Amino acid sequence: MNTEPKRKFGVVVVGVGRAGSVRIRDLKDPHSSAFLNLIGFVSRRELGSLDNVRQISLEDALRSQEVDVAYICTESSSHEDYIRQFLQAGKHVLVEYPMALSFAAAQELWELAAQKGRVLHEEHIELLMEEFEFLKREVAGKELLKGSLRFTASPLEEEKFGFPAFSGISRLTWLVSLFGELSLISATMENQKEDQYMKMTVQLETQNKSPLSWIEEKGPGLKRNRHISIHFKSGSLEEVPNVGVNKNIFLKDQDIFIQKLLGQVSAEDLAAEKKRIMHCLGLASDIQRLCHQKQ
Repeated sequence: MNTEPKRKFGVVVVGVGRAGSVRIRDLKDPHSSAFLNLIGFVSRRELGSLDNVRQISLEDALRSQEVDVAYICTESSSHEDYIRQFLQAGKHVLVEYPMALSFAAAQELWELAAQKGRVLHEEHIELLMEEFEFLKREVAGKELLKGSLRFTASPLEEEKFGFPAFSGISRLTWLVSLFGELSLISATMENQKEDQYMKMTVQLETQNKSPLSWIEEKGPGLKRNRHISIHFKSGSLEEVPNVGVNKNIFLKDQDIFIQKLLGQVSAEDLAAEKKRIMHCLGLASDIQRLCHQKQ
């Protein structure tokens, strides 16, 4: 990535919550600013400016010749609409996962990006984490017998962040990235709305018929935690040790996006990434359908 472009890509950040604020910080990184020029941010709140970055209206961001790229950092329920608007306007898009809350919508967005000749990049910082690197090394070359991944956290608003199979898609992405494409065996949902408690239990199977279970459990007082248990023919892994701080993972994700903008990612790698993303979104859609059938 040493070749500086003739003109920097003008970027607008849509949504300035936690992810959007980190994106604004990273866009000011000297390495990034060789390629990307932060034009402004879009927010439903009237903020005027943030960290010397000016607020601009959505209409101006869509219309502006200066803006080449949109970072979509809003709640998940609005991702699809924003991606569609910016692609239609001829802008490249980076979006925090999940890009959409259904497989069909994601398929349409990929088609639109291809039709417009624009980059559509779905962030997956979970694949850039030290824990994931550790798991990848542990799993390599071993024969899986069975595994489970349970995630606990405080409640999350489904209206904003989608059904748990979508809001928790980073856990599913871990399983697919570690063990290959998966088949859905069963999915159930326990919901105690008055207590703000939910538990989604999903049974999956690898191509070699090894069972994997994935549980998302959310409720008041539940600490944010991942519990992993993997049994191999040659032993087992019951926890991920503390492997250090995840440094600059949003910045690393942005580097991948810059490489795509500069045409430095091979067609094979892009196709493999899209296949994985769509496989996970397809599973999430099927899990949602199964859980709703049973309720």
